Amino acid sequence: MTPLPAPPHTIAIAAHPRMPDAVELTDVIAGFLKKHGLQELHGSLYDLDLRQRVRGGEYDLLIALGGDGTMLRAGHLCAPPQIPILGINVGRFGFLTEVNHDHWEPVLERVLAGDFWLERRMTLRIEHHRETRLLGEWDALNECVVGRGGVVRPVRLTAEIDGRYLTTYVADALIVATATGSTAYALAAGGPILPPELRNILIIPVAPHLSLDRAIVLHEGSGVRTTVHTDHQASLSVDGQTPVDLLDGDQVEACAGEHSVHFVRLQDPGYFYRNLTSRMNQNPTAGAER
Repeated sequence: MTPLPAPPHTIAIAAHPRMPDAVELTDVIAGFLKKHGLQELHGSLYDLDLRQRVRGGEYDLLIALGGDGTMLRAGHLCAPPQIPILGINVGRFGFLTEVNHDHWEPVLERVLAGDFWLERRMTLRIEHHRETRLLGEWDALNECVVGRGGVVRPVRLTAEIDGRYLTTYVADALIVATATGSTAYALAAGGPILPPELRNILIIPVAPHLSLDRAIVLHEGSGVRTTVHTDHQASLSVDGQTPVDLLDGDQVEACAGEHSVHFVRLQDPGYFYRNLTSRMNQNPTAGAER
């Protein structure tokens, strides 16, 4: 639990651009902040000017309106400048958000008064290597997934931990996840649920065939290297973003990231288990598409 030294004075409001309710709410919150005499900037989470100013550290707080995907993108943006994020759920699930869209005003009143705490979440640094070339690098809040592409055939994946051979999986995919990601794809694949502030790394195979089928929990200082062995399509996806094609022999390396993501919390630290139980008993993603 990391306290914020002072209440925020400059606030950015970023909405998922394809959620009309989120876009509309940004204007309402902007008016609320202006009445309180605060400096604000509001717009789409993908607005270039907003993103540049957030990256430059011009704001004390970012309010993100959307669902968990929006929170992931906000985390990617705010981790390097260490700007805290207050998530308002306008999506379906809201594992990472703090408040629903119809209860934001009293929550924001408390935040402006400094009545909150910061939850620190670990990130992963992901690198894609081909022979001696670094082809791409990312920061992940949830996970990276190395697996098959559009062809429905498993891939062979060699996993190393700290440069030492672990095993070779024949599987649909291998997930390398943070504690935050333990309630995402890793959970669906049968992995353990970790408290969000733990700084561990998870390795979870997806549909392994005659391979090690147990999740492995590593400490923060570990590095994981996954080497692809395939004669058909394979891919890498980081936090659900557009997949990157992988070739035979490509390597994906994952380790603890340099930056952390800070989420604004007003509930007591035991909120995680209460919310987990309620969300798993009433899964909104099982309903109709919004």
